[in-house]
Amino acid sequence: MKKSTFFISFFSFLFLITSCSDVYKFTLEHKKQATLNENIKVTLKEKEDKPVTKVQFFVNGKEITSTGNSTSIATKELGVGKHQISALVFYPEKTKKENSFIEVLADKAPVVYDFKIVNEYPHDKKAYTQGLEYYNGFLYETTGRRGQSTLRKVDIKTGKVLQKIDLDKKYFGEGMTIFKNKIYWLTWQAKKGFVYNLDTFEQEKEFAYNKSKEGWGFTNNGKDLIKSDGTHKIWFLNPETLKEEKSIQVYTNKYAIKDLNELELINGKIYANKYQQNAIVIIDPATGIVDGIANLKSLKKEMEKTQKLVPQDEVLNGIAFDTENNRLFVTGKNWSKLFEIELIKKQ
Repeated sequence: MKKSTFFISFFSFLFLITSCSDVYKFTLEHKKQATLNENIKVTLKEKEDKPVTKVQFFVNGKEITSTGNSTSIATKELGVGKHQISALVFYPEKTKKENSFIEVLADKAPVVYDFKIVNEYPHDKKAYTQGLEYYNGFLYETTGRRGQSTLRKVDIKTGKVLQKIDLDKKYFGEGMTIFKNKIYWLTWQAKKGFVYNLDTFEQEKEFAYNKSKEGWGFTNNGKDLIKSDGTHKIWFLNPETLKEEKSIQVYTNKYAIKDLNELELINGKIYANKYQQNAIVIIDPATGIVDGIANLKSLKKEMEKTQKLVPQDEVLNGIAFDTENNRLFVTGKNWSKLFEIELIKKQ
């Protein structure tokens, strides 16, 4: 009986050794964070240096060239942001996929801007501003909160609301933009937006968000509709199909910039309010790199001289630009003033 037990244990031990020797454990070795324009080496490693038959490498699902168990990634071709790295490993009678990520930062620090107030105009303090746009001499504005969301045409000098419609009470209105005589208006969490006639404010159609989960800010570049969703991503929509076709990730040389809210395209750059930070981020739409940051915290303090603001709620939100006269306007949620400001580079 003891002899039989010995042989069973011995053969179990041999089986365990053999089984363990067949187990392959892979890792992808590379820098986890890189600066744009760096070339990053990626190597597939097996824990015990067991041989493999073949390795195929992929970045964001697209195969790239490799030599043996290694490859080199040119971050310039990726752009800033997080990117998936994958290796498909072929080894005796098996295949396995290993995944990893690399985060690419901008290769330059953003320019910091201060500001000066050029003019002040009255603004409806009951307007929970979500979208703002200057068009043909008037301000167009959307406001938020369920049961309070409106689309407005406003006289800029007096703040008088000249035309207004209410959004269905079940929706929380967000940003808007005017494109080819149509108004495009987002909702927050309903995953849909609406299209209106510019002159009559009559709703003509609606559209669904096909990739992003929420709607925050909206603008356009004359070709694409450009949308923020509260993350560090900005989406580009086809104005014919209203589908989100591509996105950029917004990064400085240190980190991703999330909570991107109201948007405005100014001189080829995307200006975005950073929610609850009372700041404007200036973004290169081709790369996602943050070219500049305007600190407008003292503008909030200026407002608080005449109006008590609810902390973390009645914050800066709303950017409009008069291209013809080079005027930049900003306001905030429930602010009683609209400011014309000029951004000034800090020395």
